Amino acid sequence: MADTTGPQYVGAVDQGTTSSRFMVFDHGGNEIAKYQLEHTQIMPEPGWVEHDPIEIWERTSSVIQSGLRQANLTAEDLAALGITNQRETTVVWNRHTGRPYYNAIVWQDTRTDRIAAALDRDERGRTIRQKTGLPPAPYFSGGKIQWILENVQGVREAAEAGDAIFGNTDAWLIWNLTGGPRGGVHVTDVTNASRTMLMDLETLQWDDELLAIFGIPRSMLPEIKPSSYTAGYGETLETGPLGGRVKLTGILGDQQSAMVGQVCFDPGMAKNTYGTGNFMLLNTGEELVRSKAGLLTTVCYQFNDEKPVYALEGSIAVTGSAIQWLRDQLGIISGAAESESLARQVKDSGGCYFVPAFSGLFAPYWRSDARGAIVGLSRYNTNAHIARAALEAICYQSRDVTEAMTADSGVEVEVLKVDGGITANQLCMQLQADVLGVPVSKPVVAETTALGAAYAAGLAVGFWKNLDELRENWNEGARWEPTWNEDQRKDGYAGWKKAVERTLNWVDVD
Repeated sequence: MADTTGPQYVGAVDQGTTSSRFMVFDHGGNEIAKYQLEHTQIMPEPGWVEHDPIEIWERTSSVIQSGLRQANLTAEDLAALGITNQRETTVVWNRHTGRPYYNAIVWQDTRTDRIAAALDRDERGRTIRQKTGLPPAPYFSGGKIQWILENVQGVREAAEAGDAIFGNTDAWLIWNLTGGPRGGVHVTDVTNASRTMLMDLETLQWDDELLAIFGIPRSMLPEIKPSSYTAGYGETLETGPLGGRVKLTGILGDQQSAMVGQVCFDPGMAKNTYGTGNFMLLNTGEELVRSKAGLLTTVCYQFNDEKPVYALEGSIAVTGSAIQWLRDQLGIISGAAESESLARQVKDSGGCYFVPAFSGLFAPYWRSDARGAIVGLSRYNTNAHIARAALEAICYQSRDVTEAMTADSGVEVEVLKVDGGITANQLCMQLQADVLGVPVSKPVVAETTALGAAYAAGLAVGFWKNLDELRENWNEGARWEPTWNEDQRKDGYAGWKKAVERTLNWVDVD
């Protein structure tokens, strides 16, 4: 039972790739408040993707204030606050002024592909894989920090002097929420740290050999803490956006947070989050499984001083952002919802495939030389076929990852738990069941990323007593059963694999 004498809610900040949102949940895991604002996507050169860290902090402050106001809540109503965030996106700022030295370099950005390619050619690449569970790739934070140190005037000197500090957006927000230049706390959690190429997966600490590979001073880095932390990382300021003191007790990278929100606490449980990209995770328990099939080994979560739980992850760079591209660059839809109605105008994609390798291909290919392609076009094809091919691309990329997970773990996915914005697209979820050949299951509360951060924070302060209370909160909201026969599934996937081949070796990576 919930404690009826104290605060009745837990807050969560979900700082994502395209927007920031603030949500409040009750003991049953029900949504009490939600407010969301988008922020600017800055693309100064092909393959470069940036965000303004100041805008992210201002939008985060706004969504917290607006969310509390709309629900008629105050800081005193919150037992704790959790943070979840876009991982790998890299911010370097001055610890004395709070001013970023450069825009945040987003996880999708490919400017560090030459750094990654050089590492992958020698012993350093093997060291990174062994210690971090990650391949050298532009995706992760280490190369982005190196790029800022080497290309932004004065940052190397500031870092050597201890003035320039780094964080993913979780660390940036917590530093600001707890005081900024006036005593802000510089921390991150094990899940975010595991995405930098700088943390040893076994020791859960920053590694000197890895820091030397990227030329990064240790003084830049935040302190690594558990994902759910009873001692707390710090408190919000009374002068801050919450208008009062609330204990910060949960931090999870967004995809790990969705695992917690989907209560995937047992080895063998998997979920797929559909956002800007797609991220499928498989809980491997306390065992650190090293992938041979192109997946990432990552920390799933760590609660207080318990042993860490690990996961295999398949990261797909472009899924929801492909729908944004149809809207913003092609102009064939006016909103994400229209992608479904347009795609329903045709019975299939008319033989065309859309491989949205705008940032190269992530799991299981890890090909930064790939670029997007629409193939198989004839004069028969219309914008409806392209819209349907975009939805199918989301599903085929997810199948690529499930095949790799089965190869690595020997576990066949029997039911796929799904969450995220695209799960509102009924056609896309039906296609996902058809492409995989397994049922697809969506919970009642689709915002599992924010919910996971709330769970981590609430567990730390006893708002929820144990994992069983969280399991009881999970309820199925929708289910899609496969309708394709095996020949349809086989032929469709064979065409997808041919389309992927056409995207490779498009740009030269030295």
